[in-house]
Amino acid sequence: MTRNSSQDNGHIDVIVVGGGNAGFSAAHAAAERGRSVVLLEKGEEDMAGGNSYYTAGATRISHAGFDDIRDLVEPDDRHAATEVPPYSPEEYAADLAKVTNGKNYPDLTEVLVTESQPTLRWLHGLGLKYRLMYERQAYERPDGGYLFWGGLHIGNVGGGEGLIADHTRVAHELGIDLRYGHDVTGLVTEDDKVVGVTYSNSAGDIGELRAESVVLAAGGFETNPELRRQHLGRGWENAKVRGTPYNDGSLLQSALELGAAPGGDWSTCHSVQWDAFTEKNESNRELTNRLTRGGYPLGIIVNTEGRRFLDEGADFRNYTYAKYGAEILKQPGSIAYQVFDATQRALLRSEEYDMPGISVESADSIEGLARKIGVDPSRLSTTVDEFNASIDLDVTWDPTVKDGRRADVEPPKSNWAAPLETGPFYAFAVTCGITFTFGGLKSDTHGRVLGSDGESVDGLFVCGEMLGGLFSENYPGGTGLAAGMVFGRRAGLLA
Repeated sequence: MTRNSSQDNGHIDVIVVGGGNAGFSAAHAAAERGRSVVLLEKGEEDMAGGNSYYTAGATRISHAGFDDIRDLVEPDDRHAATEVPPYSPEEYAADLAKVTNGKNYPDLTEVLVTESQPTLRWLHGLGLKYRLMYERQAYERPDGGYLFWGGLHIGNVGGGEGLIADHTRVAHELGIDLRYGHDVTGLVTEDDKVVGVTYSNSAGDIGELRAESVVLAAGGFETNPELRRQHLGRGWENAKVRGTPYNDGSLLQSALELGAAPGGDWSTCHSVQWDAFTEKNESNRELTNRLTRGGYPLGIIVNTEGRRFLDEGADFRNYTYAKYGAEILKQPGSIAYQVFDATQRALLRSEEYDMPGISVESADSIEGLARKIGVDPSRLSTTVDEFNASIDLDVTWDPTVKDGRRADVEPPKSNWAAPLETGPFYAFAVTCGITFTFGGLKSDTHGRVLGSDGESVDGLFVCGEMLGGLFSENYPGGTGLAAGMVFGRRAGLLA
C-alpha cells in the first residue's frame, strides 16, 4: 500500500531522519520554535535510538570546575570529596587538534567547544538527567577522595538507554510525531530544493513525506561491509559493529548523488577494543557498551604471537581508545589479549570486565595463561619479563595523572607501567569494534549541507555522525554525543 503524505499528514515543517541523540536534539529545537516536526526512525521502538542507545552516555563539555557544573548533575554523597578539574574551551579545542593531527575543521570545533555546556544545560532544562561518571572517569585516592581525569566528567543517568528514554519522553511532551520502522529511501527535490523524503515502513507502506526542511541524522556507513572496505581499506569488512545495525550509508549516498559535498575523513573511523568471542557481540542491546574493554592502560596488550605492539600508556584512555581498535585489526587474526595480574585486575571497571559470558582466561602463571589462550608460553613469558625489568620503579604509580612511570621497551609504555607479578593472571580477548565512520557531509556551522559549489543545498541539514569534519584518525571520548547535541540543536534552530 502507498500512502500520500499530503493527504495523510497535513502540513509538516521539519522532517528529522534518525532517532538518536542528534536527531532528537534537532527535533526538540525545532519543536520549541513552534514547528511541526516528524521524526522518522528506521528501527522499531524496541530497536530505536541509533548508536546513542549503545553508548555509556559520556558527554564532553567545557566548564570552569565542579562548582560550574554542580547544578547539572544528580546529587551524590561522594560530591563533597570530589575534585573535578576545569576544562576550558581552549583545552577542548587543543585536545581535538591533538588527536586528529590538526585535521578537525576549525569553524566546527569553535562552535562545539563553546556551545557544549550551554547546549547540555538546554537539554537538562528539558528534562534530561546527568551525573558525574565515577566508575569510568575517576579513581578513589588513598584519602578517600576522588579525582576526575581526562577532560570527560559528565554522563547521562542510565547511560545510552537512559539518554534515549529521556529524549523520547521530551519529544512526546513537545508534540513531536515519532514514527518507528520508517526506512527513508531517498530525498525529494523541486527546483534544486529538498522538499521531502521517500520511505518504506515495516507495515509494508511506501510513500513520500514533504516538509519545509529535512534534517539528516541517520549515521555513517559502518554497518556496510562493502563501503567499509572501499573507504577504510582491506580487512575492515571483518570489524564487529558495536551499535545500531541500521547505519549503512544509504542516505549519505543519496545526498552525495544530489550534489552534496563530502566532508571530513572518509578513510578513518571510531573503533575500539571489543570483546572478541562473546556470543552476540554485535549490536547487542542488552550489553551495549559493556562489551568495550577500556582498562588496557593498567596492563599490557599482546597479539597472538605473544608480542606487544602499541603503547598502552600513551595517554589517558579517553584519547587513545577510539583508535586502538584499528591497531587490533592489523594483528594476526585481528585478535589480541589484554593481560593483567591480580593487582591490576582489581582496578578494572566492573561494568566492562565482569559482564556475563566475557572472553577471559586466567591462570596462576604467565606460562599457564599463554597455554590457555594458544600463545607460545616462552614468547609471552619473555615479553612479560622484559617489560617488568624495564620499568622505572623510582616513579610513583598513579592512574589519576599521567605519571610518567615508563617501561623502556619497544614499543614503550609511557605511563602507568606496573609489573605483572602477582597471580592469578588474566587475559581478555579483544578484536576491533567499529563505532562510527568519520566521513560525512560538509556543512556550515548551522548544519546547512553544502554542495560541491560551496553553496548550501536549500532545505537540507545534517547533524550527528553524518556531519563530517570534526574527527579524523582518532577522537576524544565523549565528543560524539556532545557534537550531536550541539549541531543537532543548531540545525533545529534553523530548519
